Amino acid sequence: MEPQVAIVTDTTACVPADYVARYGIEVVPIQLIIDGRTYRDGIDISAGEFYAMLRQSKKLPTTSSSSPQHYLDAFRRAGRRAKRIFCLTEPSRFSAMYNSARIAAELARGELGDTVIEVVECTTAAAGQGLVAIAAARAAMAGADLAGVREVASRVMAKVNLFAALDSLHYLARSGRVPQAAAMVNSLLDIKPIFTLNHTEARTVALPRTMKSAANRILKLMVSSARKGKALHVAVMHADAPDEANRFKDRVISQFDCREVFITEFTPVMGVHTGPGLIGVAFYAED
Repeated sequence: MEPQVAIVTDTTACVPADYVARYGIEVVPIQLIIDGRTYRDGIDISAGEFYAMLRQSKKLPTTSSSSPQHYLDAFRRAGRRAKRIFCLTEPSRFSAMYNSARIAAELARGELGDTVIEVVECTTAAAGQGLVAIAAARAAMAGADLAGVREVASRVMAKVNLFAALDSLHYLARSGRVPQAAAMVNSLLDIKPIFTLNHTEARTVALPRTMKSAANRILKLMVSSARKGKALHVAVMHADAPDEANRFKDRVISQFDCREVFITEFTPVMGVHTGPGLIGVAFYAED
């Protein structure tokens, strides 16, 4: 039996392709502009290909939030499978995707007849958003209606933690997100900043000197944030650092009771600013 609700999100959610296929998630591609050429994230270019180009590009690539048309196309596809659509976007303070999805939902109102589209602004991002989308899709597959899917998404959203370590501030400086002076200090001291992103607030939580120390610190942050005795759902993120991600995943598995754990490549849309080498984790505990 087909689910009553179809799930739509975008490529910033870092949902692995096998999960997309398994749960029938519609993923809207974000556009990347590299040396004057536009690529659709995940369609015309993979994350690995993007980071290889980023390392060599003299001019910093830019991104373009998906237009309402891209969301409208996704709603049309989703509407063939279900009369209820739950769309999850990254926080509006980070991009215009939430507004694009809202506009597309209005455009679809007449075209898709009695199909109901609910657009929700996620309170986390990257693989944190991906975990919320996967949980919503599982609920839909289990037979939940739109209200039930929304309730599951809200509950998981409130519990998700996200921590990531940057290998360098060089790309943030190039993008204008931090002053050049900060990047210079980072280079001189070889700091690997760890940031968290929860409930739309991004902040730095630690300043280790090496990526090895950063991985150790992230694991300690997981210990302090996880609920004792509760199984975890874990997404390990990396930006062109698969070996480090695999090692980190093994350590997570050895230290925590994991209901699921997977590795996913950090979205190029954010990787434009963070650069390659990032290692991070998003997770939440079961009820």
